[in-house]
Amino acid sequence: MLTLPPSVRIFICVQPVDMLCGFDRLAELARTLMQQQPLSGHLFVYCGRRRDRAKILWWDRNGYVIWYKRLERGVFRFTAAAGGVVEVEAAELALLLEGIDLAGARRRPRFVPTVM
Repeated sequence: MLTLPPSVRIFICVQPVDMLCGFDRLAELARTLMQQQPLSGHLFVYCGRRRDRAKILWWDRNGYVIWYKRLERGVFRFTAAAGGVVEVEAAELALLLEGIDLAGARRRPRFVPTVM
């Protein structure tokens, strides 16, 4: 499981992406499709057309890192979004990478501090 600081945001591109894409092409997709800066230190998640493979792009201060996961059975169930991009929390990403569908999951209310 990935342990991420709370400052790291996670963006999922729900449009299928060619899984042959490397570092530079995935960074360009983060800029164009997701409208985000790939050098920000956030995670960018991409899925293939068959939905059985996922790549995660991350900038770690001095270079890009790609994590690649292939499911032997089943598919990833990323929630569709109007803009083609979904932002999730680290716990939700861990569930998605385990193959769990978040569509039926319920989130319990949590405390949110009010700003004065």
